[in-house]
Amino acid sequence: MINLSIIPLRSPSVVTRKTGNEYVLVPVENNIADMNSVYTLNETGAFLWELIDGENNIEDMIEALIREYDVDEQTATSDVSEFITEMSKYLIIN
Repeated sequence: MINLSIIPLRSPSVVTRKTGNEYVLVPVENNIADMNSVYTLNETGAFLWELIDGENNIEDMIEALIREYDVDEQTATSDVSEFITEMSKYLIIN
């Protein structure tokens, strides 16, 4: 289980662009975009991405997901945990 008190931070080496309800995340190294590693977030992923602001912890994100999408706590916890794990795996967040 993921630590609910962790405050995730966006990696400074990722450029973010919002297109409609989605976000496109592009890793940048030495001022060069890695176009082979572009990530697109769906509406829910974009919602969670916006919550990664250096103030919200994992528990805050779960509670916000429950309120926004009217899902149960177990589903929200699973979704947020999966999102955080994937973003951490690819160094999109710290």
